[in-house]
Amino acid sequence: MKWTDISTIAIELAEIHPEQNPEQVNFVDLRDWVLTLPGFNDDPAHCGEKILEAIQQAWLDEADQEGT
Repeated sequence: MKWTDISTIAIELAEIHPEQNPEQVNFVDLRDWVLTLPGFNDDPAHCGEKILEAIQQAWLDEADQEGT
């Protein structure tokens, strides 16, 4: 899994952290959580704020779908 696998990352985060509100996760924690996902093997230096924002938004979208 790479940083560009935004949807896959969001699904994994929603499954691993179901109690977490994605809007309340800071980017430092979000980055750390992504780095520890099973199967994630991308370079940590390839991550920036725009990628983290996209992951957070996809996670919010995933949470909204699960809640409906």
